[in-house]
Amino acid sequence: MARIKLTLPNTFSFSTQIPVRISDINYGNHVGNDAILSIIHEARMQYLKSIGFTELQFAGVGLIMSDVAIEFKAEAFYGDILKASVSAGEFSKVGFDIYYKLERSSDNAVVALAKTGMVCFNYDKRKVVAVPEEAVKKLFES
Repeated sequence: MARIKLTLPNTFSFSTQIPVRISDINYGNHVGNDAILSIIHEARMQYLKSIGFTELQFAGVGLIMSDVAIEFKAEAFYGDILKASVSAGEFSKVGFDIYYKLERSSDNAVVALAKTGMVCFNYDKRKVVAVPEEAVKKLFES
């Protein structure tokens, strides 16, 4: 069976610390796969905030996630602090990818690698729109 294999950037433009909450723990007593998706969502929100944006206020347009890929590498547990590294790339006319690396802060073990495809979206018109030039500049500067 073919497995997802992500190619991440060599460097990341943003990082943050995200604690593992008790609600992130599943019946296997480790962070669940659904919680990893929530953690990368939090990392993306902090990344966007660091450059003056949100998913609904992205230089005059909104963002919508078109796809996600996650490679699970190691377990994480309640009380762990995860270092979430984030960077944008692979720009097209209407979207771009955001890359993530989650590592346990205690030993730098890679917990997960991920990529989300983000598309610019006009929520009022319910239509895909072009990536604003202002957003591209800020993403490249970060």
